[in-house]
Amino acid sequence: MNANTRITISCDDRVGLISDITGRLFDIGTNLGPTSFSLDGDVAKFETTCELPDECPIAECEAVLRGLSLGNADITVEVIAAAPKMTTAPGATHLIECSGIDQPGLIARLSEIFIEYNANIVRLAASATDEKDARIYTLRFAVTIPPERAANCLATLANTAGSMRLVFKFDEL
Repeated sequence: MNANTRITISCDDRVGLISDITGRLFDIGTNLGPTSFSLDGDVAKFETTCELPDECPIAECEAVLRGLSLGNADITVEVIAAAPKMTTAPGATHLIECSGIDQPGLIARLSEIFIEYNANIVRLAASATDEKDARIYTLRFAVTIPPERAANCLATLANTAGSMRLVFKFDEL
């Protein structure tokens, strides 16, 4: 694995963006570490520190990401650097936290749920810690969920998190 690879993407925002990016990274065998997402106006900014599989060099990872429909995206894949911590969530209606034993596809699987409810991720922060014999992954979303869909979206997230043996918490803003 190529530890400490940093991926930064700046592009137009849309529903499903995080799911597309993290899904593609999962498909090529990337193990995500600290990850963040934020909106600056209409510009989406995704950043992660991750491990790439040995058979996927940095240039190939960048080419795979450029294959997504991201418009005039600015994509950088480089060695080293940490993702910023989530400190604010302007425009979000809910703060959601899921944590548990690390497993492939966590961000991709949970972020796909937001598409179904037309919810938009405003910020994302993820981190991993080693506790006893397990790697514990904590994922925090700041999300704008349409009010009429919030209860169903949160219930679906709770059910999915439970099926993945994750602890699920949320706060309404």
